[in-house]
Amino acid sequence: MGPRNHSSLSEFVLLGFPNVGHVRAWLFVLLLSAYLFTICGNMIIFLVTQLDIDLHKPMYHFVGALSFLELWYTATTIPKMLANLLSEKKTISFAGCLLQTYFFHSLGASECYLLTAMAYDRYLAICQPLHYPAIMTRALCVRMAAGCWICGFLCPISEVILVSQLPFCDYNEIQHIFCDFPPLLSLACKDTSTNVLVDFAVNAFIILITFLFIMVSYGRIIGAVLKIKTAAGRKKAFSTCASHLIVVLIFFGSIIFMYVRLKKSYSLTLDRTIAVVYSVLTPLANPIIYSLRNKKLIRAIKRTIFRNRVRFIHH
Repeated sequence: MGPRNHSSLSEFVLLGFPNVGHVRAWLFVLLLSAYLFTICGNMIIFLVTQLDIDLHKPMYHFVGALSFLELWYTATTIPKMLANLLSEKKTISFAGCLLQTYFFHSLGASECYLLTAMAYDRYLAICQPLHYPAIMTRALCVRMAAGCWICGFLCPISEVILVSQLPFCDYNEIQHIFCDFPPLLSLACKDTSTNVLVDFAVNAFIILITFLFIMVSYGRIIGAVLKIKTAAGRKKAFSTCASHLIVVLIFFGSIIFMYVRLKKSYSLTLDRTIAVVYSVLTPLANPIIYSLRNKKLIRAIKRTIFRNRVRFIHH
């Protein structure tokens, strides 16, 4: 049988986590628990930043926006992973695969831009404290967050269009835990060097430029903090940035390794492991990192829970 193009290839097979055998049920429970915790944790942070008036500040506006984004970011991949762990038929339609790839990369790019906006916010707060209230207004925060989403959703369009035009062979098994550009390109029946080059250029521009901007911001922040005379002042300044910096290093460390490379793949096992880090563990870690390291946010969560409990009792 000769090769057939994408018009006759109606579906792919997502291999997901192969050879898990008897631990499949445990893996499902672990992944489901991580997903539920991610949804609950990020939802709580998002709602509290909206409801508690003490958190109506630029820093918490961006924290809430990040938590809201993580809700959708995980929803693009984890539910399908869970379904595949339960089902023997691990198929996904051609259109569904392209949509999953598009939304995953759109939301990932939006997160890169949003983390950059958060770094700029911290830079202004620490390096230009007198001008900060006048510059970082609520209107600017809303425009910046909206701009992050718009730019993020525009970025992968060219990549998706190029992939949609590729002819695919009879072999339709995707060696990955979700649909993504590298495993899709490996199934194409023609030379994909143009696609690989476009993917590299787009990813390198988004990831490296935003990461460089964040690192430059933190370089200036560290320089400003070191000029603070008191140890207590330096500790307070660093504490406002620590949570964000931890999230940045975890997220960017994994996606730089995964996407800023010209090879289609290294080790399939390694690719799956790295994919779990940025698609599951990073969204899971965000509410933990931000809540545990931020006493003001913890107090706001307790206040919100207490108020709702009192209202429930009175009703």
